[in-house]
Amino acid sequence: MDAQLTAFLGVAAAMVALPGADFTVVVRNALASRSAGVATALGVAGGLLVHTALAVAGLAAVLVAVPVLFRTVQLLGGAYVLYLGISALRTALRRDGRAHAAEAAGERPDGGQAVIGTRRALRQGFLTNALNPKAPVLFLSLLPQFVPTGADPLPRTLLLAAIVVLLALVWFPAVALLVDRLGRWLRRPRTARAIEGGSGAALTALGAVLVTGTLLR
Repeated sequence: MDAQLTAFLGVAAAMVALPGADFTVVVRNALASRSAGVATALGVAGGLLVHTALAVAGLAAVLVAVPVLFRTVQLLGGAYVLYLGISALRTALRRDGRAHAAEAAGERPDGGQAVIGTRRALRQGFLTNALNPKAPVLFLSLLPQFVPTGADPLPRTLLLAAIVVLLALVWFPAVALLVDRLGRWLRRPRTARAIEGGSGAALTALGAVLVTGTLLR
C-alpha cells in the first residue's frame, strides 16, 4: 500500500466517524430497534455512494459551478435535517408527557421507542446524507489530493470512493449494533427521553444553522 493511500485511509476514517447528522440519526433509530438502526446505517452509506459517484463523474463540479442549484441543495438538506430534529423533539415531549401521566396514575412509565419501519429508516439515512450540501464539495476537493501525479485519475478516484463507502458500511452499522447492545440501559425512560431530546436539539440546531446560513449568503 502506497503512502498516499495509507494517508487517505486515515483521513477518510476520521471523516466518516466524525459525529454529525448521520451519526445522530443512526443512534436515534437504533434505539427504536436493531433493524431500524442498521437500515439507517445502510441508507447513510447509500447517500455516500451517490456523492462519491457524482465526484467520480465530475458532476459535483457542475453543482458547485451553478450557485442557484447548489443553494437549492443546501436549503433542501438543511430543511430535512431541521424536520428530523423537530420530529425527534416532538417524540421526546410526547414520551415525557406519557411518563408524567403514568407516574400520576401510579403506573410504570413506558420507555419504549417509537416504532420505525426499516424502509422509513433506510430513507431517513439516505436522505440525511444525500442532501448534505457539503459532501460533494468535500469529495471534489479531497479525492484529487490523493491521486498520484501522472496516474490515471479514474481508476484511482474509483478506488478512493470505494474506500469511503466501505468505511461507512463498517462504521455506521457498528454504531447501530453497539447502541442496540447497550439498549437495555439506553432505553430506560429517562435515558431514552434525554437521548431523544438531545439528538432532536442537535439536529434542529444543525438544520437551523444550515438553512439560515444559506438564506443569508
